[in-house]
Amino acid sequence: MFFEGSEKKVEIVVSKSAPSLRSLGQPFWEEMVAKCNATILSSISNDKCDAYLLSESSLFVWEHHFVMLTCGTTTLVESVKTFMDKFEKEQILSVIFQRKNEYQSHLQKSSFEQDIDSLQKRMSGVAYQLGNLDTHHNYVYHLDKPYVADDNDYTYELLMYHIQGSIAQYLRSENQNAQAIRKLMNFEEILPGFEINDFVFEPFGYSMNAIKDGFYATMHITPQEDSSYVSFETNLDLANQHPHIFNNLIATLQPGNFDIISFNGIPSVETINHLLMNQVDEPLSCGYVMRFYEYLQQQTTPLRAYKLK
Repeated sequence: MFFEGSEKKVEIVVSKSAPSLRSLGQPFWEEMVAKCNATILSSISNDKCDAYLLSESSLFVWEHHFVMLTCGTTTLVESVKTFMDKFEKEQILSVIFQRKNEYQSHLQKSSFEQDIDSLQKRMSGVAYQLGNLDTHHNYVYHLDKPYVADDNDYTYELLMYHIQGSIAQYLRSENQNAQAIRKLMNFEEILPGFEINDFVFEPFGYSMNAIKDGFYATMHITPQEDSSYVSFETNLDLANQHPHIFNNLIATLQPGNFDIISFNGIPSVETINHLLMNQVDEPLSCGYVMRFYEYLQQQTTPLRAYKLK
């Protein structure tokens, strides 16, 4: 049984003159999510953020920006276009659209090139590829418009492949439950004080959203043995205040290899089983520095760094 866990992702920031995105209400977001062939399963909210757990990944909405991730064969670009069509062009300050390499890209309904061709009809953007063509890589397309991010505007993504060990075996077993997975992932320690909303899929698979004030974290587990993939993403400051989170998750899930993607933050992990094989630091014209680090297990010859602009 194959499922494409690799996500597509978009983050859009609108101006203060635009309506509050939270005031648009769940029906608006249900319509937008439906455009990419996903549905909202449940939600949690606090004073700063609304977090929607989706049938394929997650959506987080703040007053003037949102982050949406979708996996499987979803067509996230259709949701992006739907959102942009509902706002004046000058109200959209920043758009960052990402796709990473898939296990079976031929099963996708569109390619990255087709997605950006579609977006180019609505905006002027710049596309990059970070990473090696023959291993892991990440595509990013962003609005080519000056934007100044807040000093504390960080995003960190940990993408793990080929998870191993007893916890990986449990995640592939029958009769799992969310409480057990929360305990195995040690969420109480790595995300103290966060409100958590999660879901266990049949026959297996797990999604989690967590929020605390304006901070979020999300985790998605596709545990299939031949194509296992786990993603964890947060806007916490992992470099200075929470450096242990990625180390804990890597030790727990024992991935054969993993990638780290960050915006404005500098990734740091401690692992004796993996070597840093590729590092790209790319200043984007939209005001962020995007970093892509690739770690491989039991490799002795570093791969040549490759970047295409």
